[in-house]
Amino acid sequence: MTLLAKLHLLTDRLAQAFALLGGVILLFLSVMTVLSVVGRAINAYGFGPIQGDFELIENGTAFIVFCALPLCQIRFNHVAVDVLARHFPKLISWLIALASQIAMAGIAIIVLRQLYFGMMDKYQWGETSMILQFPVWWGYAIALVPAVMWVMAACMASLVTFSSFGAEENTL
Repeated sequence: MTLLAKLHLLTDRLAQAFALLGGVILLFLSVMTVLSVVGRAINAYGFGPIQGDFELIENGTAFIVFCALPLCQIRFNHVAVDVLARHFPKLISWLIALASQIAMAGIAIIVLRQLYFGMMDKYQWGETSMILQFPVWWGYAIALVPAVMWVMAACMASLVTFSSFGAEENTL
């Protein structure tokens, strides 16, 4: 097994772990939402909604999305329109695939950069959430971790695509 294949496998396993973590968080947020809605429905009996549920859902959803992106990227599962591209010569198809992977890596880097600057801005201003009063930058910081993984997966997908010219498939 080549070094690139080993790195690709490692990146894939890390991306799987992030996707599973995102799934667990999604399950938790789903249960919390149900409990909060039921609490609202039986408010007259001394129950009520979970305080700050929308703040937790807002931050959790961003985290979940960033957890899913690395697996999509490393497995080449992003949306692709290849109605015409599959009829192109192999070199042209490979160039299109390579350009799209490099573009996705560039987008991932830009998103990571902006997420970092957004976090620093929220940190410097000391902004807190309305109900729970937790620092808003925490949500940005927690999303940075899977965003870094997305950048790694996008760069790995670009390398795999680059090295795949002449191979039958676009993956290892």
